[in-house]
Amino acid sequence: MMVWIIVAPLALMVAAPAAVAIRRWRKKALGFLLAGSAGVALTAVLVTAFAPSAHAAGNAATTAGAGGSALIAAAIAVAGSSLGAAIAVAYTGSAALAAMSERPEMFGRAMVVVGLAEGIAIYGLVVAIILIGKA
Repeated sequence: MMVWIIVAPLALMVAAPAAVAIRRWRKKALGFLLAGSAGVALTAVLVTAFAPSAHAAGNAATTAGAGGSALIAAAIAVAGSSLGAAIAVAYTGSAALAAMSERPEMFGRAMVVVGLAEGIAIYGLVVAIILIGKA
């Protein structure tokens, strides 16, 4: 079950841009996707071949499960909040510039809105620090 919790969001994050890229640039995008898939497969084979086995690691393989899950959760928290903040800043920043081009006195209010959008990334960082501290 744990594997699907990790793989499902990653698959969605790769599938959506891939579908858009294939729609826009048919032959180039397909070539890039095939090359990327081959690179990921080769990396997986190399990691599997050269990774130490669970028997060689001894007791460390069984005790690293909870800490590893906390680190993955922290990474997901930072990545998700950063992506959300980036999207929010993109929209609020462009709207703030449009408003300031018409009324320059709106600068203070516009920057407050953009700053609130960036606060989303800071919240994700705080959550990640708490998760790592608990691990």
